[in-house]
Amino acid sequence: MPRRASLVALALACGLTATAEAPPIKAADMPTEQRQAIEGIIHDYLLHNPDILIEALRGAEDKLNREADAKAANVISDRGTEIFDDPATPVGGNPRGDVTIVEFFDYRCPYCKQVLPSLQTLLKEDRNLRFVYKEMPVLGSQSVTAAHAALAAQRQGKYEAFHNAMMATKGQITEETVYRVAGSVGLDVDRLKQDMSAPEIGQALKANLALADALNIRGTPGFIVGKHVVPGAVDLDALRNMVADARKE
Repeated sequence: MPRRASLVALALACGLTATAEAPPIKAADMPTEQRQAIEGIIHDYLLHNPDILIEALRGAEDKLNREADAKAANVISDRGTEIFDDPATPVGGNPRGDVTIVEFFDYRCPYCKQVLPSLQTLLKEDRNLRFVYKEMPVLGSQSVTAAHAALAAQRQGKYEAFHNAMMATKGQITEETVYRVAGSVGLDVDRLKQDMSAPEIGQALKANLALADALNIRGTPGFIVGKHVVPGAVDLDALRNMVADARKE
């Protein structure tokens, strides 16, 4: 019997279909023996036809993804200035580029470090690409310290130098690591420490975290390319394709 016909027969056999005159029977209203018999039939059917369950799960996942994409698109439309043009957010690449990539990241995130070479290659080969750095410290107090230091480094004109050096740092990130890296890229560390406590920096980080939450970005890295949210690390070819698609849009 074809799959669809089998499911219909199963539903009819279980008495779960509804007619215009009779609403479907609720499980709680069934005698225990009848409910157990129905559950056994369904269990056996799914056990012998696991592709049905897989198909249902994939359909549910696709639905959730479509809903998340639609929600993110609305947030991008409504909060575009905050996402792409916040004056407190560092910008790299070509500030007047025709496509913008936004990255939410954490300096202690291994996947953020993993994707950095691809991002650097892309920015070198595509001179019409704009890059927005969204600090998203979610991996502990050391991440928060590093994010404060990065935005403070911006005040000395060395944000990208500090950012790249931090991303290239291997091993555990500690407060000592942050200041050692800062000194290695020519930052005035004493001034940096003073600037790190500026309330504007704390406000900027709080805004980034709230924005990531609104976009359903739950971990790092998370990207926005054009009008789309892209969670997780992506390779160079995928980045190129996404940028090309954004240009078409």
